[in-house]
Amino acid sequence: MTVSALITDFLEYLELERNTSQLTIKNYDHYLKRFLEFAGDIDPKNIDLNTVRKYRLFLSRFTDPKTKKGLKRVTQNYFMIALRAFLRYLARVDIETLSPEKVELGDPEPRPLKILDDAHLKQLLDAPDVTKKDGIRDRAILETLFSTGLRVSELASLNRDTINLNRKEFGIIGKGGKERVVFISDSAADWLQKYLDVRKDSFKPLFIRFQGRIDPSDNGQSMRLSPRSIERAVEKYVKNLRLPVKATPHTLRHSFATDLLINGADIRSVQEMLGHSNISTTQIYTHVTNKHLKDVHKSFHSGNK
Repeated sequence: MTVSALITDFLEYLELERNTSQLTIKNYDHYLKRFLEFAGDIDPKNIDLNTVRKYRLFLSRFTDPKTKKGLKRVTQNYFMIALRAFLRYLARVDIETLSPEKVELGDPEPRPLKILDDAHLKQLLDAPDVTKKDGIRDRAILETLFSTGLRVSELASLNRDTINLNRKEFGIIGKGGKERVVFISDSAADWLQKYLDVRKDSFKPLFIRFQGRIDPSDNGQSMRLSPRSIERAVEKYVKNLRLPVKATPHTLRHSFATDLLINGADIRSVQEMLGHSNISTTQIYTHVTNKHLKDVHKSFHSGNK
């Protein structure tokens, strides 16, 4: 079989056997089509280290015809991760090809971690006009993001019967089908209750729009706020406040993690609460939360009085 047919098999395997999200499957399809564009519809046994090396060079030199921009290093790695996953599938079904372990990723470009300090975080949480329904909803969204560290897609998928406001916790299936328990702070629980109190509907989604035509069909699924709608709401408040950090819902996830670590939480617990499969992903936060190093600097640096 040629690579194109096997890519189709691989994507079907992800959907049926691995229960991979449609978004991830769509991304893998995009990434692997780029490999087909480069290599052609070759026999998988012809994929070797030289092919991979030339493909990495192809990605490094690639320019998007629309934007006229090249691919960032992190984006190049996404293409290589998809190729490695495809090769791992081929090995699983006993098709002769290059070992996936031989596909290396490039070193990612260092990116500063966007985190809100306490003052700017408070400004953002206080920004919504809570004399209005959508303001109460937005305050509940911001409080929940900071309280739980949820990804914006996870927040958008919540249903109102998911959350137990008495126990202040709920279960969620996150990225990669990984289950975890999520906890809510007292403040987030208070604002969620205020938000639910002003809701005059019985729609299933937790966070809904208040503008446009009301559509009660399918338990109000079309009323659900999309991840992009939530991102736009956060962007609006950040822009109005003129915050020095271009904060997004993911910034609140970063702030959640650093807040826990600064206050003494162990990294394994934070890993579990964030839903990270690999602790190396969580360790990016230790660079900005190493309280021991900060204390050493304060105690011994001559510039401190």
